[in-house]
Amino acid sequence: MIFPPLEKGGWGDFLTSVNIVIAGFGRVGQAFARVVAEKRKYCRDRYGLDLVLRAALKSDGGILCSESLPLESVIDGTSGGLRGSVLWRPGLRFADVASAMATEPGVLVECTPSDLRTGEPGLTHMALALQNGWHVAAASKGALVVKYRDLMNVAAGQGVRLMASGAAAAALPTLDVGVGSLAGAQVLGIEGILNGTTNFILTRMEEGVTYAEALTEAQSRGIAEPDPTMDVDGWDTAAKLVIIGNAVIGAAFRLDEVAVSGIRDIATHLVPKAAEAGKALRLMGKCAKEDGTHPWKLEVGLALLDADHPLFGVRGTTKGVTFYTDTMGPVTVIGGRSDPRGTGAALLKDIIAIYAGSSRPQN
Repeated sequence: MIFPPLEKGGWGDFLTSVNIVIAGFGRVGQAFARVVAEKRKYCRDRYGLDLVLRAALKSDGGILCSESLPLESVIDGTSGGLRGSVLWRPGLRFADVASAMATEPGVLVECTPSDLRTGEPGLTHMALALQNGWHVAAASKGALVVKYRDLMNVAAGQGVRLMASGAAAAALPTLDVGVGSLAGAQVLGIEGILNGTTNFILTRMEEGVTYAEALTEAQSRGIAEPDPTMDVDGWDTAAKLVIIGNAVIGAAFRLDEVAVSGIRDIATHLVPKAAEAGKALRLMGKCAKEDGTHPWKLEVGLALLDADHPLFGVRGTTKGVTFYTDTMGPVTVIGGRSDPRGTGAALLKDIIAIYAGSSRPQN
């Protein structure tokens, strides 16, 4: 529990209104909006937070409302979504929204597509938001990979929060555990199965299907994107590893420091053969160093896990991470929804932490 509810009378006059703007209204942005609609009363009753969705933006425009957006009309695809709304404004940008709401900033929920080379468009959105007194809850990874430490410094200077659970394996609480629960312990290494798509494919291959068949199934079920390159070539895992490593270890890792290989060219027979031998082939992200005198080594690639490995049983779209520490030993977290709803829930969790968990360490 981040913050306990009041006894019997509820929050009443103690409600805090939280203005929310969503940048990027694709699958994740819409899933987050649905979670907000579903959980609004719960958040009022339990945390004293009134979540008010004020604006939602796509690449070519958006909608901005003086009160709460009519969520049902923009989420329901049959009504035309954002562009079908009477509130639709072509060309509306976050800069316009921030200007219009200059006296009432809240939280920017960043869900735009990730460009791991430039960080855009999320980098521009996040920097502008933080500089203007907005908190940020991020699902997009690009800006956090390219300018994590710079953005965190801006947030600290402005007295606002930059939260990244949605970008660091979504519903799997990597940063909550690594930053908060392991406070005081030195993290000596990190290993993680951080991509649900590749884990699903490898799990299906254990069951005898080919890579191509498993990928097609993942795409038909909405697990894999139409273009699965980021997932199957290992770059999604690498981006998450950089974000988690920088947040938990306090480093300044760069994506070009990660040795990356994926599963695209894996031989079909290798996966069931490993299973027959009582082992598991998994795409893993690893961050470790040999001793105190060597630099950190970051890599993403196939790993052959023995049955006693803490992540051996992670199957399907499930993800997991193990932190190796000096005082607490290995700490493993497994689970969490690996889909847009899980990411939406992670974004909501971060918003609650910003407003109702003031004593919680910053990501």
